[in-house]
Amino acid sequence: MNYFLTGGTGFIGRFLVDKLLARGGTVHVLVREQSQEKLDQLRERWGADESRVKAVIGDLTSPNLGIDAKTMKSLKGNIDHFFHLAAVYDMGADEKSQQATNIEGTHSAVNAATAMDAGCFHHVSSIAAAGLFKGTFREDMFEEAEKLDHPYLLTKHESEKVVRESCKVPFRIYRPGMVVGHSKTGEMDKVDGPYYFFKMIQKIRHALPQWVPTIGIEGGRLNIVPVDFVVNAMDHIAHLKGEDGNCFHLVDSDPYKVGEILNIFSEAGHAPRMAMRIDSRMFGFVPPFIRQSLKNLPPVKRLTTALLDDMGIPPSVLSFINYPTRFDARETERVLKDTGIEVPRLEGYAAVLWDFWERNLDPDLFKDRTLRGTVEGKVCVITGGTSGIGLATAEKLADAGAILVIGARKKERLMEVAADLEARGGNVHAYQCDFADMDDCDRFVKTVLDNHGHVDVLVNNAGRSIRRSLALSFDRFHDFERTMQLNYFGSVRLIMGFAPAMLERRRGHVVNISSIGVLTNAPRFSAYVASKSALDTFSRCAAAEWSDRNVTFTTINMPLVKTPMIAPTKIYDSVPTLTPDEAAEMVADAIVYRPKRIATRLGIFAQVMQALAPKMGEIVMNTGYRMFPDSPAAAGSRSGEKPKVSSEQVAFAAIMRGIYW
Repeated sequence: MNYFLTGGTGFIGRFLVDKLLARGGTVHVLVREQSQEKLDQLRERWGADESRVKAVIGDLTSPNLGIDAKTMKSLKGNIDHFFHLAAVYDMGADEKSQQATNIEGTHSAVNAATAMDAGCFHHVSSIAAAGLFKGTFREDMFEEAEKLDHPYLLTKHESEKVVRESCKVPFRIYRPGMVVGHSKTGEMDKVDGPYYFFKMIQKIRHALPQWVPTIGIEGGRLNIVPVDFVVNAMDHIAHLKGEDGNCFHLVDSDPYKVGEILNIFSEAGHAPRMAMRIDSRMFGFVPPFIRQSLKNLPPVKRLTTALLDDMGIPPSVLSFINYPTRFDARETERVLKDTGIEVPRLEGYAAVLWDFWERNLDPDLFKDRTLRGTVEGKVCVITGGTSGIGLATAEKLADAGAILVIGARKKERLMEVAADLEARGGNVHAYQCDFADMDDCDRFVKTVLDNHGHVDVLVNNAGRSIRRSLALSFDRFHDFERTMQLNYFGSVRLIMGFAPAMLERRRGHVVNISSIGVLTNAPRFSAYVASKSALDTFSRCAAAEWSDRNVTFTTINMPLVKTPMIAPTKIYDSVPTLTPDEAAEMVADAIVYRPKRIATRLGIFAQVMQALAPKMGEIVMNTGYRMFPDSPAAAGSRSGEKPKVSSEQVAFAAIMRGIYW
C-alpha cells in the first residue's frame, strides 16, 4: 500500500505516518527543500529509512504542489491513498496566510491527486467548517454553515468546498474537533484551543490557594478530542471499503461546557476551581446593540485587550466562549462500532496534557528571564549605589552588562566603588549627587541625559531612616523634613526628570525601594514610613497615568536589611535581617519581572490584617513597640553601650522576621 501525505511532518501527520507504516506501507511525504532535515529527524522517531518514508520536494501553494514532472510521473497510478492534512490550524494566524494555505493549498492538493490518479483523496477538514451554526450540525450538512466571519472558519469551509466541487478522484472528508495532545503522553506541538486558557489558570494558581473557590463563566460546549483518537479513527476509516463520498465527525459526542473544561484543567494544574459559574444567557434580556456598545467603549476595550495580552489569549478566541454548535457523529459511530476506538473522557487525561504544556509549551519557558537578558546594554541608574542594597544591586547589574550609572554624596567613596565595579568588567559611570538637594538632583538628571540620552531603569534606593518614638520627637520636626526631603522629594525629582524621555520612547521602569513598615505601620518609624508611603502613593498615581505608555513602576516593601543605615540601632545586631545580597536579589527580580509590588508574605499578611482587623494589627504592633525600647541615641544619650537583648525579644523578632521595631 502506497500513501502520499501533505502535512506529514505536522502534528497530526507525524502520528498518522506512524500508523500507516505499521500497515507495512510506503509513505511519500511532501516537504519543502529547507525542511528535509525535519523529515530526517522524524524518520528516526518512526524507525523508518528513506525506502519506507520518501521525501517529495514541493510546496503546498504551488501548482500541483510544486512537484516536478519526473517525480509526478513516477507517482502516477502508484498512490492508493492521498491524505491532505496540511493547513493552518491557528486561530491567531493572519487572513492572508490562511487563504493561501487552506484554500489555495487544497486546490493544489486536489489537482495533484488527480494528476497522480490516486485511489482515494482523504481531506482533513475541521468542525470549523460549520462556522458558528446554532444547533446540531450533521455529517451530511455543509451548505447550512453560518456565521463564517472569522478567517479560520471561512477558509476551513471553503477548502472543504474545493474538495466537494473539484476533486475528480474518490474522496472522504474528516472533521476533527479541537485537537489536543496525546491522551497517553500529552505530546502537543503548539498552544491552541483550550491551551490558551492554561496561562490564566496558572496565574490564578500562583495568586490563590487551591482551596479558594472562584467565580467564572459557564459558556457553550467545546468539542475537544486527543490526537491519538483522531489518528486512530482516520486510519481505520480510510481503509474501509464503500465509504467514499462520506464525511465523518471525529468528535466527542458528549462535549463539556467551557466552565467544566476550565475546572477540569484547574484540577489538573492544582489551581482553584470555579465554584460558581455564570451563564451569559442570564443577560439575554439586554438588547444586543447595548451589549455591543458597552464592549466597544474605549475603557472596556483597553481593559479587555490588556487582560488578553497578559494571558496570551487571541481576541478571536472570545467568540468561541459561547460556542453554539453540537455535532452529530452517527456515521463515525457506525464505522467505529466494536473497534475499541473511542474518545476518552477529558478528566482521564487532562493532567497529562497540563504536565506536557507546563514542561514544554508554557510561553514563559521561552522568555529570557535572566538579569543579563533584561539589562544588557540598557542604562540603569542606582541612587545610593556605594553601600548596602545599592552597592549589592550595582554589582549585579555591572556583572549583567548594564550601562550602570551610580550616584552618591561622598565623592571619594563613589570613585572607589566605580573603580571596583570597572575592575569586575562593568560599564560604570559615577556622578556625585546629594539627592536631598533638589538643585543637585536636577544637575544629576541633566548630566545623565546629556551623556546617555535616556534611562531605561531607575532604582530609587538612596534613603534616610530615623528610629525614634513620637514621644521623643515633639521638638524634632526636622526629622520629618529630612526623611521627606530625601526619600520622597529627591526620588520624585528624579522620576520627573527622567520621565519625559521614557514617555517619548514608550519604555521605562522605576523601582522604588520602599519599606515593609508601610505595610505594618511600624511604630518609631513614623517619619521614615510616612515618606516612603508618600512615594508609594505617588508611584501608583503616576503608573495609572502612564500605563498605556509602557512606563512602569515597581515598589519593593523591603524588610529589615543589614546595612549601614540600621547600624546605629545596636539591638538589630541580635535580630534576624536580610543580607544586602538577598535584598539585591529582590531588586533584580523587580527589574526582570516588573511586578507592581514585591513584598514578603509577612508584610502582605500585615496589610491584610490592617484592612480586615485594624485593631488587632494595632495591638500586635503596640506589643512590639513596648517590647523593644528606643536606642540611647534616640533618647538623647551618648552611651555607646550595646543594649541587652532578652530571649523574649529574640523570639518575637524571629517570628516577625524582617519587621522594623
